[in-house]
Amino acid sequence: MAEVLDITRVVPVRGAAVRPLRRPRPSGGMPVIAPMPAPRTTRIPSQREGAEETMTAGTTVDHLTETYRAHYRSLLGLAALLLDDTASCEDVVQEAFIRVHSARNRVRDPEKTLAYLRQTVVNLSRSALRRRILGLKLLSKPMPDMASAEEGAYDQLERDALIKAMRGLQRRQREVLVLRYFADMTEAQVAETLGISLGSVKAYGSRGIAALRVAMEATT
Repeated sequence: MAEVLDITRVVPVRGAAVRPLRRPRPSGGMPVIAPMPAPRTTRIPSQREGAEETMTAGTTVDHLTETYRAHYRSLLGLAALLLDDTASCEDVVQEAFIRVHSARNRVRDPEKTLAYLRQTVVNLSRSALRRRILGLKLLSKPMPDMASAEEGAYDQLERDALIKAMRGLQRRQREVLVLRYFADMTEAQVAETLGISLGSVKAYGSRGIAALRVAMEATT
């Protein structure tokens, strides 16, 4: 059997060249040099795989920022369908960016970033509109020169009854009435904003008015 030279183990000798350590051989024969083990290669992920991992982690901050800047005006226009002043629209759009930025990992498909921004703008605008109604900002307020305190008290009771009746409506009915009559939107605009058909807007509106009339009559 041939002798095997292990070149991975060497023994230093003072004043002499380093020689490989010989393994004992059972019988005669020519020495054979053992091959070195092949080095392990590290697998580098491809660019496509890296992009897929980024997509599963959510939309990036850069993509969100670019989308926000590119569609800022259209987002303002969407908020203006629900709100009536520029300052409130700007606040809503900025808040929408902050909300989506905080939850950007939920946006699995970066192509849906704009859709998330739009939906958040609509939701925040609805909330702002509800707060206005509850604060009597969209309803007529008593003038300081009213004829008597009794008239002012009666007007206050009417507004309170209207707010209470509005709260008792179904959510869709209330949203349609608020957008249609308090925000002065057309039926087509209401349908586009709420994401429902024009026929549904008319149905919710008529049922809401009927329910509101019954509720108001019950308070008189």
